[in-house]
Amino acid sequence: MRALEPLSLDYEILFVDDGSHDGTFPRLQQIFLADPRVRVIALRRNFGKTAALVAGFSESKGSTVITLDGDLQDDPAEIGRFLQSLDEGNDLTVGWKRRRQDPLTKRLPSKLFNAVLRLLSGLQLHDFNCGFKAYRREVLDDLRLYGDMHRFIPVVAAWKGYRVGEIEVVHHPRRHGRSKFGAGRVVSGLVDFVRVVFLTRYMQQPLRLFGTLGVLLFTLGLIGGIYLAVLKVILGQSIGLVHLPLLLLTVLLLLFGAMMLAIGLIGEMQRHLDYRSSDEYSIRTKLERDA
Repeated sequence: MRALEPLSLDYEILFVDDGSHDGTFPRLQQIFLADPRVRVIALRRNFGKTAALVAGFSESKGSTVITLDGDLQDDPAEIGRFLQSLDEGNDLTVGWKRRRQDPLTKRLPSKLFNAVLRLLSGLQLHDFNCGFKAYRREVLDDLRLYGDMHRFIPVVAAWKGYRVGEIEVVHHPRRHGRSKFGAGRVVSGLVDFVRVVFLTRYMQQPLRLFGTLGVLLFTLGLIGGIYLAVLKVILGQSIGLVHLPLLLLTVLLLLFGAMMLAIGLIGEMQRHLDYRSSDEYSIRTKLERDA
């Protein structure tokens, strides 16, 4: 609150207690009773960070939303700089903890995760999963988050056409609790990224993905079949044990290729049935005159 007062803004502070058992909620009750600008949401259990963020986004009322983790490592004094970044044209601004105050066992997996994500997404951010972010309301209204997709909010927003930027932020040593991020999260995070790629790039055109794979596999199988046919019919060679592996591979390639094509066509039919025009675009602004 001390960090917000100099900004002379109308604001609310929304705390999300994601099923903690450490006395957090009684403390939040005290803060709530002491300040009318404070609101508190207590989840029945820990549903994960994505669910906690979605609950906060759904209950928040402002045109700008700023998120901070509850471990006190982010400095609220940086909020003014985040707001300035949005004023300069960004729709989403992500914090970058250049001097990260965490143990090496957490920093190294995070560096690996961010490096791979930069390579695969093309979005040049240093810390995709930094909890300190500032959002315009339209970004939040355009996101569908579940599972662990909070890690990829900047990627999804950028692919939807929103302007994503970052600012360097101060990072303090952790004083309470224990981080659960480690090497295991890197693997699960990359698996989740595959899902994000499919949902953002191929959900509207599933045949483009499955059809391409199907045609590739079927073509390879067809080449193998033609080669075996030439050996048998033209050259008169016996397709015995020597060529049996190639024969089996050819059959598998043809079958899997046909299956991929069928999956793509089924996906296209489902897409047609579930079509909503609002999923095809994202409007930045409109200039209109009243009728």
